[in-house]
Amino acid sequence: MATNLMEFDELSLSIGARLFRFSQEKGFSSVAIDSRAVKQGGLFIALKGASRDGHDFVTRAFEDGARAAMVESSKLEKFDLVKTAQKMNKDLIVVENTLKGFQDSARVYLEKFPKLLKIGITGSSGKTTTKEITSSILSCEKNTVMNKGNLNSETGLPLSVFEVLSCHEACVLELGMNRQGEICELAEVLKPNIALVTNIGSAHIEFFGSKSKIVNEKKCIFKFLKDDDIALIPRDDEYSKELSGGVRGKVKFYAQDCFSEFEGTRSLGLDGTEIFWAGERIRFSLPGKHCLDDAMAAIAIAKEAAVSDEAIKRGLESVRPLFGRQEILRGRTTVIRDCYNANPESTEQSVEFCDSLDWPSRKVYVLADMLELGEQSQTAHARLGCILSESKAQGIFLFGNEIKAACRYLEEKNMPFFHTDDIDKLSQALDRYVQEGDLVLLKGSRGCALERLTDTLTGVNNVS
Repeated sequence: MATNLMEFDELSLSIGARLFRFSQEKGFSSVAIDSRAVKQGGLFIALKGASRDGHDFVTRAFEDGARAAMVESSKLEKFDLVKTAQKMNKDLIVVENTLKGFQDSARVYLEKFPKLLKIGITGSSGKTTTKEITSSILSCEKNTVMNKGNLNSETGLPLSVFEVLSCHEACVLELGMNRQGEICELAEVLKPNIALVTNIGSAHIEFFGSKSKIVNEKKCIFKFLKDDDIALIPRDDEYSKELSGGVRGKVKFYAQDCFSEFEGTRSLGLDGTEIFWAGERIRFSLPGKHCLDDAMAAIAIAKEAAVSDEAIKRGLESVRPLFGRQEILRGRTTVIRDCYNANPESTEQSVEFCDSLDWPSRKVYVLADMLELGEQSQTAHARLGCILSESKAQGIFLFGNEIKAACRYLEEKNMPFFHTDDIDKLSQALDRYVQEGDLVLLKGSRGCALERLTDTLTGVNNVS
């Protein structure tokens, strides 16, 4: 039987919740926000989503083994929850708002581990890769836990917190944002000892309106630092000064030449970068300058976490690409599958990287909409058209509705390209165009799902 994470009395008292006890169970051994993911002995959090209300699934969660459910006081009568819990010998933790109750629960749970090194990472791009690299390095010398995949949201991060156990020495969590105030909420849950910002870009600018507002949101990761905690800021970012202003804790800037051990790099093209570090050669398999920047961010964290140069070497050399992030897939063509996300900065970096490669055959760039840019979408996509017109692509294929602004620019420059918002037509056009040995870049926002083109381009089933 799994060990309890917390007892119900302890949790309800800590977060100021009412507790309805109808069972003999003392506590819960796991947490779920999806009734389909409930485990025996778990706690089910009934969250209200855009289309479904978790309170509808409390009975199912109980049937599947949940010992208790966290519910909202206003929903007790509507869903007849007290009678249901009593009938099924289950417990209810009653709060005003289950999202806040969930986040508060994660906060008090994490406070049970005062010796845990807590690391928070945010930024407009690169935070997931930086998290993965950081965890790879720290895991060489410390028992480390991190968010799985992309669980960095208002619900994903608290869910990840409950993966922490007494055996862990370090916790590496990324903090994402889709609305104002979200980083502050997540930082209050984590209260990091080391907090890092990767960069400031245009990602999610639709929700904030300007980069200055994005800066103010991102720097909230530093809000709960204590005097001895560390704030790590990219020295060469144009907003580094704004990020550092008014930060409590020790502010440190990071860049390649900030490390005395750094002795240079050598590009290995699609095979990554060779990093010369403290007299050693490190083969880092993620290609491109932006991935190297992520590695430097991870190294900055590793230095503050006091791990050895050997751990840095072993950790960097063991990193492998995640799905949709700088994956190199080889078949009849070589595909750079970088379509997990896209914003103006990361898209330009991808094009620049492909342009820099010495490639014996043609270069084909397949670009899709960059989403969540709001009023800046047309300007950003028009600039993408300018970048493509000056690129080294022999073939340009564009997909989506917002990218039409790039199409108009290319038309004005009399540049040949193909555009559609039909994935099947795009696949057929690419199948006719690509040749053995071509290099193909797939870059677009997650909602465009460009990975659907992989089989057509490589002739191999590479979709994870």
